[in-house]
Order: sequence, then structure tokens, then C-alpha cells
Amino acid sequence: MGTQSPSSQLPLLLFARFSALIVAVLVLIWALAFKTSFLPHSPSQEELIYAVLHPLLMVIGFIVISGEAILIHRWLPGSRNLKKSAHLCLQGVALACGIFGIWTKFQGGEGIVANFFSLHSWMGLICISLFGAQWLVGFLSFWHRGETRMIRVRILPWHVFLGLYTYGLAVITAETGLLEKLTFLQTKRSMLKQSTETMVVNGLGLGLVLLGGIVILAAVSAKHQSPHATKIIYANKCLSS
Repeated sequence: MGTQSPSSQLPLLLFARFSALIVAVLVLIWALAFKTSFLPHSPSQEELIYAVLHPLLMVIGFIVISGEAILIHRWLPGSRNLKKSAHLCLQGVALACGIFGIWTKFQGGEGIVANFFSLHSWMGLICISLFGAQWLVGFLSFWHRGETRMIRVRILPWHVFLGLYTYGLAVITAETGLLEKLTFLQTKRSMLKQSTETMVVNGLGLGLVLLGGIVILAAVSAKHQSPHATKIIYANKCLSS
């Protein structure tokens, strides 16, 4: 049995990188060109910086980097230990960005409690908690020398499932945040539905959906058997029966 060669997944990987680039550019444009939308009535430059950092860290630092960590098994050449090390490091960077991104929301004048009255806030807290637990369990299970191979084999399917589930949850959480912010701007500040900022935010939301779908598709793309390998496996089964 063989896995799909890196060249066979090259179009999918390139499409994922292109989608990630679009997402990164759009969130940068939104955060820098329309930064007054994040904290319009605050005279504090420090609070404005924290408000702008939140979408940058959560989208680029958390979603884009963790997506690249998922894809790294598909394109990085070298040994399995090298791929696992790179995957672990990138996920660690994504986790740090996610934690720091949530921390920036607590630095505003509204305080901590005020940030937990929306679905977006609770989904974000659940997502980062699952991600942190997933990273810790993955580190202990796959890098601790005392674990037996059988334990690692049993944990692997759950590790993959929870990893993809958490990544999908991160994308959905970002979408709820975009919807929440856009609804607030259109109702409280009378922002036009056909404004440039609306187009940027909607484009960012669509880009996140596209990126999430491509990353998950690349991660779950089925392994295949060559006809020769299939015949050998079938012959061995017949001989053993």
C-alpha cells in the first residue's frame, strides 16, 4: 500500500497556499486600513493596538499557521520524525498566537467579563482550550519515550479527528466573529452594506471557508493502493485462508 505522492497533491497544496495568502492579505487590509472600526470611540492608542492585534493573531497566527502545520505531512520531505517535529513546532506557534490573541481582548476598557456575552467568545475559549489540550496530548503521546507503540496507534485516530475538528471549529469561530463585527458596524454605526469594508470582511469570510475546506480535504485525502499492491495483498489473504 502506498500513499499519494507529493506531486499528485501539488495542485491542492498550491490552492491551499493561495487561499491562505488571500486570507492573510484581506485581514491585513481590514485591520490596517479600517482600524478605527475596531475601537472607534477610544482615545487610547494602546487599546486600539490590542483591538487590531486580535484579528491578526487569530486569523494569521492561529488559523493560517495551524493549517500549514496540518499540511506539513503532505509536502515536507524527510523522515517521519522531521515531519512530526515541524508539525509540533508550528502547532506550538499557532497555540501561542491564539492565547496571545485572546489575551489582547482582555486588555480593553470593557474588561474580561464583558467579553463572554457572545457565542463567538465562548466558541473561541472552547476552541483554544481544545487546541491546547490536543497539543499537550500529542506531545506526550508521540514524543514521550515511555509510551508503547500500541498506545500511540490507538491514540492516533483520535488525535487526527480532534485536530481537524478543532481546526474546523477555529474557522467557524472566526466566521461568527466576522458576522458579529459586521452586524455591529451596520447597526450601530450605519455602515453601508455595499461599502468597501463590507466587501473586505465578506471576502475574508469566504476565504476562510475556502481555506478550511482545502486544508481538511488535503488532510483526509484517502490513501490508495496500486493495482500491483492490491493483487499481492489479495494473494496473501487467499494463501492464509
